[in-house]
Amino acid sequence: MMPIKLLVFGSSAFPRWKNDPSPAFVYGLSKRLSQKGLGVSVLVPHHPGSRLFETVDGMRVYRFRYFLPSGLERLCYGGGILPNMKKSFLARVQLPFFIAAEFFSLWKVAKKERPDIIHAHWILPQGFVAAIIGKLLKIPVVVTAHAGDVFPLNNFVFRMLSKFSINSASAITVNSAFTKSAVAKISGLPGIKVIPMGVDMKMFSSASSFAAAAIRKKFGITGKSGKMVLFVGRLAEKKGVTYLIAAMKDVVKRFPGCKLVVVGEGPEKAFLVRQSQQLGLSSAVAFAGSVPNNELPAFYRAADVFVLPSIVDSKGDTEGLGVVLLEAIAAGTPVVASRVGGIPDIVVNGKTGLLVEQKNHEELAAAIKSLFAGSELGKKLSAEAKKHVAGNYSWPMVASLFYGVFSSVAVAQLPVLSKQRSKDY
Repeated sequence: MMPIKLLVFGSSAFPRWKNDPSPAFVYGLSKRLSQKGLGVSVLVPHHPGSRLFETVDGMRVYRFRYFLPSGLERLCYGGGILPNMKKSFLARVQLPFFIAAEFFSLWKVAKKERPDIIHAHWILPQGFVAAIIGKLLKIPVVVTAHAGDVFPLNNFVFRMLSKFSINSASAITVNSAFTKSAVAKISGLPGIKVIPMGVDMKMFSSASSFAAAAIRKKFGITGKSGKMVLFVGRLAEKKGVTYLIAAMKDVVKRFPGCKLVVVGEGPEKAFLVRQSQQLGLSSAVAFAGSVPNNELPAFYRAADVFVLPSIVDSKGDTEGLGVVLLEAIAAGTPVVASRVGGIPDIVVNGKTGLLVEQKNHEELAAAIKSLFAGSELGKKLSAEAKKHVAGNYSWPMVASLFYGVFSSVAVAQLPVLSKQRSKDY
């Protein structure tokens, strides 16, 4: 079969520039697909300071402007479209301009690149726009749902648009079994495939002991009694960091040298800082801000335990998978997480980590203390977790699964693709 030409269409999770601290799983997948021989081009939104076009790891990356002056673009990146709209009136104003810009940009780039398949990340708005362009240009569309585009969609109109996006796709993938059940409720389409996002096992296991020691020294974690709890992620309601800070009150009583290091930014940061102050934990909670992705492995290795205390938030949104758990496990750090969303796909309680009930700071504290008290427990859990992640979430394995989906779609479209290629040449 001829090499497949893929146009990746997303709204974030692709680096805006070198050492961008934003999540990069769309980039991670696209890069591995390119390495497997697919011709990959990418279309993502512009952001102030990013280039409109560049070549990244052999992929042609197009970025479209959606508001003028472009320095005022506020809708994408950061926490994502929905959280940005929630906190910014300007972001809400930009939504119709963004959708129009997506439509015309996808039309333009698809006409130029002539892809065999459009891979749309997120059901709305990318999946919807791709469905229309795909029908107009007769290009099959594969849609990948990441949960944040599914759980908050209680609005009837949004659900109808989502149903159109899903039913128009040649294939649907989701990042966890939990996300699959949510997508199935929107549409009864059979054959939804669970393919998670992956993790670079080599990158996250490569931090040196020297780099880890430097992190601990920076935050004043010293001596045998010094323990480090780590959180990495956006400081938003669904991440449940407020319950982790509440848990630290109890943890510090048992382990006075313990410190929680919080990596990330977000709308709840000011509230969380006040909470730590009110609980008398200012010296036990450090807010590290955003950290470039290439520096994260040292943070994970420095930690004695990684905690993801996610919840189902007031809008119904929750954790679709928890990529940061994969990163922590790859680094060899034992994990504690809430029993919500797609997290149980990664964390099998008592085997690959410890699960607690959401919004329960007492259970969080007990789980953290049990790992601090028994070093053998942490070693056992982290070893099993690393085997589990290497066997199910490494990028080579994930990319192979996606390659299989694209190959199946391409085979189904082979007569159309052959005719199109003959026109191209």
